[in-house]
Amino acid sequence: MATNQNRRTAIKGLIAGSAAIGASGMLSSFKAAENEPMDDKLKGNINHAVCQWCYSDISVEDLCKAAKEIGIKGIDLVGPKDWPTLKKYGLFSSMCNGAEIGLNDGFGDTQFHAELQKRYAEMIPKVAEAGYKNLICFSGSRRGKTDEAGWTNCVEGLKPLLPIAEKHGVILVMELLNSKIDHKDYQCDRVEWGAELCKRLGSENFKLLFDIYHMQIDEGDVIRNIRAYHQYITHYHTGGVPGRNEIDDTQELYYPAIMKAILETGHKGFVAQEFIPKQKDKLASLKKAVHICDV
Repeated sequence: MATNQNRRTAIKGLIAGSAAIGASGMLSSFKAAENEPMDDKLKGNINHAVCQWCYSDISVEDLCKAAKEIGIKGIDLVGPKDWPTLKKYGLFSSMCNGAEIGLNDGFGDTQFHAELQKRYAEMIPKVAEAGYKNLICFSGSRRGKTDEAGWTNCVEGLKPLLPIAEKHGVILVMELLNSKIDHKDYQCDRVEWGAELCKRLGSENFKLLFDIYHMQIDEGDVIRNIRAYHQYITHYHTGGVPGRNEIDDTQELYYPAIMKAILETGHKGFVAQEFIPKQKDKLASLKKAVHICDV
């Protein structure tokens, strides 16, 4: 009969062995996804895009050239002045900007409604005329408001714009941002909060931008939330956690599984890379990230 000490030793050995196998299995599966041959033949299941601001030291023209070579279809967060360059390379403005005041001053505050309504009423037809669909917007900071006050104010500010958006086939897209690290006091910081706003507005022309980086920081449970709230989500952003850098095995999220979950929801929109490259060759990092997400 084994002694208690022997039992403890045996159990410790089993646990250590299982942990090592599990960890190496996860790492090898990530490496397999990360190290797939990176030719220009993407699978075609994901509409890949990239956020221009992450490559601010690269001209829009050069970013478009690189995106075209990688197989990226859209450039996020560019306004009318850059649309001709995108069109030159056959790229889509996958998330238009230029109507917002800023991240802090959004539809959650009535003091900004008049200016925002003017800006968006002018920009929506421009987006449609250019052949694009998504126009970003923000809740702005909480500034001591309750959830209920934030919802009420956002509805009041956005509702007059919805007939214009519906007429032109444009979707107003509110981004989910974390309020813990990057955007202190931002109100639309949980997917449930954004989904409730979607329900109250009741229009297919108002949806959410689910930023995976931001939502991992503020609430986690990324895949379950994507499955639960996908009907309110029209666009996704990536980013490594922590640090918003490369989405490889240096961070805590496993993006191939997240991308598969997104595909399973029937998502037909874009997934845009929005990480800040740490590697010297930023465009190589971008290409690597696209292939990690190309499931």
